[in-house]
Amino acid sequence: MDVALLIALFLASAVRMAVPLLLGTLGESLTERAGNLNLGVEGLMMMGAATGFIAAYHTDNIALAVLAGMLGSGFGSLLYAILTITFRTKQDVTGLALTIFGSGFANTLGKTLANTNTPEGIRTFAQATPLKLPESTASIPGIGPVLAFIDTAFLQHNWFVYLTFIAAFAGWFYLFRTRQGLHLRMIGENPAAADASGIRVIGAKYAHVVVGGILCGLGGVYISVINVGTYLENIVAGRGWIVVALVIFIRWDPLKAIAGSLLFGALEIVGFRIQHIEALSGLPIFSQYAIDMYPYLMTIIVLILTYARKKAYLGPAGLGVPYFREDR
Repeated sequence: MDVALLIALFLASAVRMAVPLLLGTLGESLTERAGNLNLGVEGLMMMGAATGFIAAYHTDNIALAVLAGMLGSGFGSLLYAILTITFRTKQDVTGLALTIFGSGFANTLGKTLANTNTPEGIRTFAQATPLKLPESTASIPGIGPVLAFIDTAFLQHNWFVYLTFIAAFAGWFYLFRTRQGLHLRMIGENPAAADASGIRVIGAKYAHVVVGGILCGLGGVYISVINVGTYLENIVAGRGWIVVALVIFIRWDPLKAIAGSLLFGALEIVGFRIQHIEALSGLPIFSQYAIDMYPYLMTIIVLILTYARKKAYLGPAGLGVPYFREDR
């Protein structure tokens, strides 16, 4: 197998692993732009994974599976919104409680279908490659090898993957090119000033926190329904915590979230590749525990480098601060 093909396959795997991270990062970025710090991303992804898989197993319909995952994570994010926006509870504590609740809720629902597989229709969707180039393009003189590389690395994915990356561009456009996005950024920076300007702060917070939670849940749906094709206990495996760090790394910018998610998706693949090399060579290259630490170790390094930079944007000024209209 030549080097170009190995690189293309590695990139293709990184793209697939990046999808749940990207969805979670987009959702948490939206939530934090509204001034709410939600540390319950792991729980929301778990809720989306469980409810989406249950619907997929019983209906064999990808649209209903996605809808169920959205409803499950939407329910969790609505609970968080009520507690932190209306009752003004501590956002970090509430988020941690949501992680515990969401993980327990998901594992309780999913254990009845543990180790079962998605039906044939869902598997067909997961294996579909609607943008794949014809094999004849590889023989075009000059550009054939380049097209083959692009096809293997970026075009052999299902619609869920492509729509996720489109959502990142749509999120950037919404935040930085629309009036509603400007209002959202203003709410995150100074909700009192936004309120005085006539912006409905509480309504906007509720809407963006719930939508952000739904996006996180879609990341869980992708993991259980499409990428893995089965439900396992704690299937999200800590990706929600990586998302929380990724939001800081990408400076709350949806376009930068694409690069950040691909980076951390590639780090996950590195561990699998090293295991494969060990199995073939019989040489103990790295401890399995060290391989499992890669994404989290890189998360710590990224956070240190981020905060070490002078004049770095450290997020909305109102992040984590509950807003009470009568205080302004």
